[in-house]
Amino acid sequence: MNFNSKNPFLSNKRFSSNAVSRAEQGSQIIDYNQEMTLSGTINKTAILFLILCGSAMITWWMAFNQMNVLLPAIGGAIVGFILVLISAFKPHLSPYLAPGYALFEGLFIGGISAIFEAMYPGIVINAVGATLVTFLVCLGLYKYKIVKVTEQFKSIVIAATLAIATYYLISWIVSMFTSFTPVHHGNSLMSIGISVFVIIIAALNLFLDFDQIERGVQERMPKFMEWFGAMGLMITLVWLYIEFLRLLSKLSSRD
Repeated sequence: MNFNSKNPFLSNKRFSSNAVSRAEQGSQIIDYNQEMTLSGTINKTAILFLILCGSAMITWWMAFNQMNVLLPAIGGAIVGFILVLISAFKPHLSPYLAPGYALFEGLFIGGISAIFEAMYPGIVINAVGATLVTFLVCLGLYKYKIVKVTEQFKSIVIAATLAIATYYLISWIVSMFTSFTPVHHGNSLMSIGISVFVIIIAALNLFLDFDQIERGVQERMPKFMEWFGAMGLMITLVWLYIEFLRLLSKLSSRD
């Protein structure tokens, strides 16, 4: 069965029986009698969320006590990214890597949130609220089959996500070696429009993540895939939150 989410973490074939078997070759630490469940995945997601929030409070506290948060924030982002890559190729390690990801990503989220909050008071609570509302709306639309994840839907979201990633990467590389200023920087209407588009695509990725988790349960994946699915969902939520911060900062700077 094909699972085609382009979540940077879930965009692989780990949610298939054959792929999991290949990933686990040579490993004896697996009990296929323990199967992935929806409630288990929800619980794991809640645990990761709490770890991320607790970790974020550390760099948030550091920032508002006049301490430098750049090092732990950047370090957290780098380590979190590395853990994501490892887990993508070694999903059976997700029970250990997922909490680590939440811990280090929380350092990044807390630091970047404190910086934005210092510049635009009240922006963090608005970004958190917008992310939560978006998640609940998407979950409701998916649960009640108002939005159906068809192959065409997947293809459109995947193409748009890849386009965004390519644009961000090229813009970053070019801006490093030239005086070029990417159009998504600043607070122009074009920049705001791009942020809105990216937020929409990030939200649509939630539907693909929901679909993959549901299919993983139906495929009776091993228990560790609950951590894998929860980690993937957290990655999308972090992406969505960061994009809301960027959009709200642009709107606030125009006042």
